[in-house]
Amino acid sequence: MALRITNLRLPVEHPDEELDAAIMRRLGIVATDLKSWRILRKSLDARSRTRLEYVYTILVDAADEAALSKLIRSDSDISQFEVESFFDPPNGKLPSRHRPVVVGSGPAGLVAAYYLALRGYAPLILERGRPVKERVPAIRSFDHQHGPHDPENNYLFGEGGAGAFSDGKLTCRMTGPDVDWVLQSFVECGGRASILYELRPHLGSNKLPMICRNFRRKIEALGGTYQFGCRVDGLRIQDGVLTGVETSTGFIATQQVILATGHSARDTYEMLHRTGLPMQQKAFQLGLRIEQPQEQVNKWKYGKPEYLDLLGAADYSLAAKGNRDVFSFCMCAGGIIIPSISEPNQFCTNGMSNSKHDTPFANSGIMATLHPHEFGSDHPLAGVEIQRRFELKAFEIGRSDYLCPIQTANDFIAGKWNQGASVLDCSY
Repeated sequence: MALRITNLRLPVEHPDEELDAAIMRRLGIVATDLKSWRILRKSLDARSRTRLEYVYTILVDAADEAALSKLIRSDSDISQFEVESFFDPPNGKLPSRHRPVVVGSGPAGLVAAYYLALRGYAPLILERGRPVKERVPAIRSFDHQHGPHDPENNYLFGEGGAGAFSDGKLTCRMTGPDVDWVLQSFVECGGRASILYELRPHLGSNKLPMICRNFRRKIEALGGTYQFGCRVDGLRIQDGVLTGVETSTGFIATQQVILATGHSARDTYEMLHRTGLPMQQKAFQLGLRIEQPQEQVNKWKYGKPEYLDLLGAADYSLAAKGNRDVFSFCMCAGGIIIPSISEPNQFCTNGMSNSKHDTPFANSGIMATLHPHEFGSDHPLAGVEIQRRFELKAFEIGRSDYLCPIQTANDFIAGKWNQGASVLDCSY
């Protein structure tokens, strides 16, 4: 019988290997009745700093169905569980004269292209940036040598997308076989197996270049092709039917296009609007990055210093209710703050952390939501213009040289700009 056990708890000092015994105690069975088990979800409960616990959801296959059926009726944390299968639709029957095109090689583009390749469609992946290995020198030049900002090869554009150099969190509010398939694909390409069940799965910026290359090798081995340095500048549509894409390197005929362009390709949004594709405004989050010593976060969350060796750098999630809700986003434990620049002569920040979370800094976005009725225009891209306005102002404050405007949290809360004030060390 397949069962799901929720709210199974172990002190953080106890390794996962002790789950065998904990499962048998919870179900009241012996080892011969426990056929198999696997973790579905694992999270940390740090509400009591005197007793930190891991909270597990476990899928169990066990014998003695009669006894377990009684347990299901008496224990709300135990239920019968039916594993959903990944829906793998049959291939279409109509012939296609051209290969499908996937625009963008971030997570969405990678997964879409990988699935198409597995099904024999030999997709063509168009990426405006460079292969992940070639992105590294351009980023280092910009960061450390004040090199020019390359609008096509930077933190945001290139193989792996923005996530390849900004943390690699696999944030998804959904669950189910589709999500499991995506996570399993990342594991097959080099991600840790623990991302399959962690509450906040994280690949790490240092691991993502290797994972992206592995995806590419798999896709190419299955007949897919990458074209780097190939920006999509237009869609060719005749009588309401897509016939191809106009690119920076020429026209490519296709009948199917998957746009996986991400958040930052504003020129693509503008092209789609000019083409006449239906578009509507969407709320978005705007805010800042706050940074503090990681040691402070560890003490606040763990209490005892010995927990650090067991658990690694602590993270946090905060929310405040008010006239406008404010919340933390993309918290980077043991990370750094990086530039996240969509267009030249504008400035924005992001956070990243490697898989070990081992810098002395913690940072997080502190965000509020702007809704369409606040945009001041009914134009579909009015929200993009608001982003540009703030990023242009940030660039000007940073001496028009991609320096990062910075102030203490107290000054920000007080609403004052104390130019020349000393601040704590920071990672930027």
